[in-house]
Amino acid sequence: MNLKDIAKKPKLVTVVLEDAETVKEFGEPLEFYTWDRTPIHQFLKLASVREDNYQSIMDAVKDLIMDEKGDPILNDDTSLPNHVLMKVITTVVQGLGKSQK
Repeated sequence: MNLKDIAKKPKLVTVVLEDAETVKEFGEPLEFYTWDRTPIHQFLKLASVREDNYQSIMDAVKDLIMDEKGDPILNDDTSLPNHVLMKVITTVVQGLGKSQK
């Protein structure tokens, strides 16, 4: 197969946090959106992140946490509760090496 045959434009996919703790706290699962494949500029940013530098991790993943329109949810004026943020970051990072549906 030609590599060109699997190259596609990234598209938004829904990610759902539906663990028991999240559903109990918020009364329903929490949804956000991310790309089904990481755009190259964001992939390179992630590849340069050091695990012990939390600011660089946040800078690298914040643009991958979006609403249904593809707009980033996190910016200088918005934040998530820390425990939710950790779940979101973990979910995004775990999904980087997997095929998204």
